[in-house]
Amino acid sequence: MVDRPYYLTVRQFADGGYTEGGRSRYILHPKYSHAPSRFVRGFELLQKDLLTLFEYIEPSRLSRSAYSFRTYELLLRTCTEIEANFKSILKANTFTKNERDWNITDYFYVNHSHFLSAYKVSMPFWDGAESIRQPFKEWRNGEYQQLGWYAAYNKAKHDRANNLREASFHNLVNAFCGLVVLLTAQFLDNDFMLRANSLTDEGPNDGFEDALGGYFRVQLPSNIPADERYNFDWSELMNDDSPMQKFDYDALRS
Repeated sequence: MVDRPYYLTVRQFADGGYTEGGRSRYILHPKYSHAPSRFVRGFELLQKDLLTLFEYIEPSRLSRSAYSFRTYELLLRTCTEIEANFKSILKANTFTKNERDWNITDYFYVNHSHFLSAYKVSMPFWDGAESIRQPFKEWRNGEYQQLGWYAAYNKAKHDRANNLREASFHNLVNAFCGLVVLLTAQFLDNDFMLRANSLTDEGPNDGFEDALGGYFRVQLPSNIPADERYNFDWSELMNDDSPMQKFDYDALRS
């Protein structure tokens, strides 16, 4: 088992829990992450704009093919934020490949440490099918597969004139759910405001809990292999000179 937390990495504990008994306080330690509120604030601004879009495009499966310059803008901003989070994780841990050459195949390595493909996101007030999304499900077998929404983002970004329709409402929502997962896998629902946090609050008994921003709901991985789960007493470890450790992404490349 893992005897101290990895930087920017939320993990299931040995007994299957995540937050019970205040055990997730490692997320709040100043050495755990650098300027986390900047990522949270970026997300919250994006969510505000997405919810405004919902006033014009109904959150429904029937709207999946709708697209406009507004969905294009939000898709680009969302995926840019996703890339920034991936880079932050790789930088905080061990990954020596030149940053200028990083791409989605490098970001895929984060699935091995964060189990992104096991996260599910619930869409409240959604009409019809697809109210629950699994934005990284293509990576669930441990091998790199193209993410449909990320491929759509690249097509729209590099050739907007011919590929504007790739910035569809469907791809935008999937991308945003991907951002919800990526932030949850680093910070749970902590927004780093100077007040009591709600990491241990419980919502409806549906297997999901509130994500950052209070709109989406997320289901955390429940089947992380036993030998890869966290197993430490944070009340003792927090006073250690090196309470965190680096995940070795280089080892996955060899």
